[in-house]
Amino acid sequence: MVLPWRRHERKRRQGKKLEISGGEIKIPADFRCPISLDLMKDPVTLSTGITYDRNSIESWFESGKDSCPVTNRTLDHTNRTVLIPNHTMRKMIQEWCVDHRSYGIERIPTPRVPLTPREVSEICKKLMEAVVRQDNAKCLEIVGKIKNLGRESERNKKCLAQNGVVSVLSSCFERFSSAARERHMALLEEVISVLAWPLLVRSEGLSKIMGTASSLRCIVHFLNSSDPSARQNAAFLLREVVSSDTSYARTLTDIEGASEGLVNLIQNPTSPNSTKSSLMVIYHMATTNDQTVSRFVQMGLVSSITEMVLNTEKGISERALVVLDAICNDEQGREAILRNDLIVPLLVKKILRVSDLATMCSISILWKLGKKEESVLVEALQVGAFEKLLVVLQVGCEGETREKVSELLKRLNLLRNEVGMKCVDSDSSMRLKYVKRSF
Repeated sequence: MVLPWRRHERKRRQGKKLEISGGEIKIPADFRCPISLDLMKDPVTLSTGITYDRNSIESWFESGKDSCPVTNRTLDHTNRTVLIPNHTMRKMIQEWCVDHRSYGIERIPTPRVPLTPREVSEICKKLMEAVVRQDNAKCLEIVGKIKNLGRESERNKKCLAQNGVVSVLSSCFERFSSAARERHMALLEEVISVLAWPLLVRSEGLSKIMGTASSLRCIVHFLNSSDPSARQNAAFLLREVVSSDTSYARTLTDIEGASEGLVNLIQNPTSPNSTKSSLMVIYHMATTNDQTVSRFVQMGLVSSITEMVLNTEKGISERALVVLDAICNDEQGREAILRNDLIVPLLVKKILRVSDLATMCSISILWKLGKKEESVLVEALQVGAFEKLLVVLQVGCEGETREKVSELLKRLNLLRNEVGMKCVDSDSSMRLKYVKRSF
């Protein structure tokens, strides 16, 4: 007589053998999400009775669909948001993972209960009450809780961003930054580390509060901090604030240490993203105040940016050229750029090599420098600018760029005749017509 438990164990072992095919573990069909076809890590059931992995079904609804993928039944907003955790299915999947751990299958962790809009509203209410009382300790506790909730999952961060936490955190930052800031530095640093999350930093309403003079001065303080993380977070916030309204850039130019902190972050970078953020803030400052350009030039920004164009990846190189183009609008800026012996060959090299924007900026800088110094055009001619500009004209450009290219080609062609260089003939021009962009 075979005991029931032995019979069950025998069947389980036989099933395990059947599930191994070609060296791979076959996941039971019931354990797979109908959308992703992967092993479900957080199974949830819709009102239609069909179970999906939470991330997959949430992505399905976020893409604009309003039906159950399997039954095709249309669901209203309530039924789309109510996802019932299927604990029985999760436990079965976990047991299956444990049974197959010898084959490298790891047990899926028990998922945390996701944050709800109601819970976020309650957290915001408590934080706002603590802010009104100026209760530093309570605010620090609640902000720490928000930070921990956001770290648990991207879903939690999204829920926080969509339910008012950005506005409350910004108000908290503004309130404590304007009153005895030195006593609240730990709280302010914690707030800025949360607001710098990508899902939060781009939220509406952040710039209006963070753009006040007291908030900007506090952010600049962190920009000049010795902590690389605080400097990076400050650069992210400044980028979002000044990009939303140029008046904030003008306010920033009057704050002591702002220009120095941005240039220092470029010359001593903490990460590619912080460098990009600093470049964009500098661009907005340079286009709103001529005196700021002179200050940047005196700090050695031009040579640092030129080196970036030469040696960095596409995103940074593109933004560096945008800043150089802005600096070139200033007389002192143009003189500083002209003092760099590599600038003309570098600009010509970047045409049609990085991106449309980089090409536009390189042409614009050459045009501005050429109007001041004819020697720039002679050097550009020697390093192949005429042929490259002709290709740009052939493959297409619009507006001001087309006008600048046409003017540069006319002046370069005159210089070719003056120095005895042979002009491009019509046959070579026709061949260039079919040259494709290299980006």
